[in-house]
Amino acid sequence: MAATGTNTETTAGTENLTDRLRFALTRLSNQQKVLLMVSIAAVIALVVASSTWLKQADYRVLFSNISERDGGAIIAALEQLNVPYSFSPSGGAILIPGGRVHEVRLRLATQGLPKGGGVGFELMENQKFGISQFAEQVNYQRGLEGELARTIQSIGAVQAARVHLAIPKPTVFVREELKPSASVLINLYPGRLLEPSQIAGIQNLVAASVPNLAVSGVTLIDQSGAMLSQLKSKLMEAGLDPTQIKYVQEIEASAIKRVEDILSPIVGQGNVRVQVAADVDFSQSEQTAETHRPNTTPPDISIRSQQTSESASATPSAQGVPGALSNQPPVPATAPLTQPAVPGAGPAAAPGPPLPGQLNAAGVQAPIASVAQPINTRKDSTINYEVDKTIRHTKQSVGMIKRLSAAVVVNHRKDAKGLVKPLADAELKQINELVREALGFSKERGDTVSVANAPFTAIDRSDSEIPLWKDPEILSLLKELFKYGAIAAIIAYLMLKVVIPLSKAMLEAPPKPAKQSLGTNVNILDEEEENLPPSAAESLERKLGHARDLAQQDPKVVANIIKDWTGANAS
Repeated sequence: MAATGTNTETTAGTENLTDRLRFALTRLSNQQKVLLMVSIAAVIALVVASSTWLKQADYRVLFSNISERDGGAIIAALEQLNVPYSFSPSGGAILIPGGRVHEVRLRLATQGLPKGGGVGFELMENQKFGISQFAEQVNYQRGLEGELARTIQSIGAVQAARVHLAIPKPTVFVREELKPSASVLINLYPGRLLEPSQIAGIQNLVAASVPNLAVSGVTLIDQSGAMLSQLKSKLMEAGLDPTQIKYVQEIEASAIKRVEDILSPIVGQGNVRVQVAADVDFSQSEQTAETHRPNTTPPDISIRSQQTSESASATPSAQGVPGALSNQPPVPATAPLTQPAVPGAGPAAAPGPPLPGQLNAAGVQAPIASVAQPINTRKDSTINYEVDKTIRHTKQSVGMIKRLSAAVVVNHRKDAKGLVKPLADAELKQINELVREALGFSKERGDTVSVANAPFTAIDRSDSEIPLWKDPEILSLLKELFKYGAIAAIIAYLMLKVVIPLSKAMLEAPPKPAKQSLGTNVNILDEEEENLPPSAAESLERKLGHARDLAQQDPKVVANIIKDWTGANAS
């Protein structure tokens, strides 16, 4: 019985709410009813569309500007991975949810996608049995071209690249031997350029990958057909490589920064302009010198060896009877022979004076009677001194600064009244000295410094700066704000101008009936019945209450009403 009572109360409450809603709708006209329904439907549709739009995944570019073959392979791989995709309005890019871009790229990379329209050395993996040597050579060349193109595409500014190699057939005749050459087509990203060092790097990369290919045999062009391999600066035309050019630029930039840092606190930020030109010597030279000096200074003299020899001989005259006996040579002298002095052996005994009747020659003493005429003497002396030798090996350092030239322009200064006046001579002299010290000025090296004082012309930045209403980032932000603002404005208008006013009109309290005399017609009960809530129990209770009140207040009127109701039956 309790459950039955609860269900009865619920049913009664539902019927009461429905009857109230029906009663409220009866207060609106047909046009107001249609307008209310349309407004509620529009608000619900906008809320649902906005929530769906906000919850929609943010699609980003997976790959763009790919070939049709790679595009078909990528779409097939995305379908296997159950990754939703779409195409850009121009059809040149494949879009997927932004949160899965990096993951999908890595997964596709394991499958070798995209291939970039070219093949590499994987072409050699599926060689057919019995393939000719010519076909094998062609496949090798195609694979080498593809690998070089992929390597060049890894450079940040390069969007796509194609490499063509011209490899001549080898020959045993030197006269008929041809050098290989290469051509490279580079497609750069919009707004990107290649530095001279990058161009030289690509040329050296290709030249080092092909045997006997010189760097001069590699030709580079961009997508517009411009010859990149001939873009050389004045320093490169002078014979400097990109590394040396960068070294010169670093020296100049360092000198400019030093001068600006020391002058900016004095003249103010932006009131000084500095340019420095450095003449750097990159020539390499090595020198080896061997110097011999005479060893004749007595204190420093050094004798390696010394040798002295003396000799004397005399030819005797013919004496005696001719014959064999008289022609015999004289008997050898019996006088002792003295040896020459040897360095380090102590002083030698000096020969004494000749005795009377004797002759002393070359250390030999003999009687004058026994010495014939003439007498021949010979003395030889040899001294070997130590050789004074100096060997010097000199190697000149590379990258020496030969000369620095600096030009400095200082802006006029404003005084306290706002007038622009040139700097005084003393200030210019002080600035000149500071610039010299900051540069490391060397008069012997031939450095030059020029300081000028002139008013600066204001730079018109109106053309260089992009206005706010043309900035792409601001335009995209304004578009997003306009979308959300338009949806919010439409919902607010429908709620404030249509739904809420009609709801108030439906739910406002009914006007109180005017107090009427008891002599009114029975239609009073009918009007009270119309104003009563639609519930049957409440309606009956209210009617009985009104009847009791009328009977208590004026019984005569009630009696007359009942008499009128029953008058027709009584008659």
